[in-house]
Amino acid sequence: DAEIVSIDAFNKSPPKRGLVVGITFVKDSGDKATPFLNIYCDYEPGSEFNLESIAQSCLNLELQFTPFQLYHTEVQCDDGGRETVFLLSGHDQRIHLYKENASLHQFEEQPVERLFPELHQLPSNVLWLDVLGVAGGRRLSAFGCQNGCVGLAVVNQTGPEVLQSWRFQFDSPISTVLLFPLSCQTEPNRPGGEKGVEIESYNLLVTSTIEMAVVYRDVQERGLSRSVCLSESDQWDAVLCALVIDLDFDGQKEVLLGTYGQELLCYKFQPAGRGQDGQFQLQWRRSFKSPLLSIIYLDLTGDGLRELAVLTLKGLHILQV
Repeated sequence: DAEIVSIDAFNKSPPKRGLVVGITFVKDSGDKATPFLNIYCDYEPGSEFNLESIAQSCLNLELQFTPFQLYHTEVQCDDGGRETVFLLSGHDQRIHLYKENASLHQFEEQPVERLFPELHQLPSNVLWLDVLGVAGGRRLSAFGCQNGCVGLAVVNQTGPEVLQSWRFQFDSPISTVLLFPLSCQTEPNRPGGEKGVEIESYNLLVTSTIEMAVVYRDVQERGLSRSVCLSESDQWDAVLCALVIDLDFDGQKEVLLGTYGQELLCYKFQPAGRGQDGQFQLQWRRSFKSPLLSIIYLDLTGDGLRELAVLTLKGLHILQV
């Protein structure tokens, strides 16, 4: 018997081809529970996307720690190309990096500080991690910890080198961190009716188990100094999952929160007047029959339109929007 902890998958970065699937699980052998990481990937030409062939090509790694989130992201190679790697957090207060060894045709663990110096020497067990590439060969890295610590770093991917980093302490474990761009107009009420200039900034959504969700605005320039609370987000127990998408096709993204209190909350950013910061306002909420565990937005039916898939403790709900 085994219990699945986390699952992640990605297509290899060009010019490589193939689907890679990672699954962490804990296997109960009777006298003790042993954690594992299975990585599925087929290297036979023509079978890189064949699910049956991929399932037969498994790398089984026994772990010396309890796994948490399994995450993938692209890194910049020495030759200027791109490669996708796995990052796995665990109860040993570390992030583990798994990178493909092309000569051996398998993934192997490598020191995380080589490619992600910002994820070395962490203050606590990391429960959630997010990485976002930005212009100028840089990336934003954010993590949320079991002790309530949130970390954010701006990293030059050449090197790599940490350019700036920030920390902030919450009073409860962090359930989600999510980096996302947001466009808004500057000075929307200018004299003469002229439209303001539309600018795009990068933001960080942080949710914790007992406190209100917070969005840190323009983190690339301001770090964690400019925060906006999402009102009423703490009224339905812990927030367990989050997603940022343009749900109503108006060009502005909405923030979706799924809670243990069985509610799906939708927030939208409302710009303010000159010299004032905008707010995220609750637009609507929808009730479910059990706690929400995960939210994803994708085309499940193949008709070109994406659906909102909501995973709850008792089943999967598909919402057409």
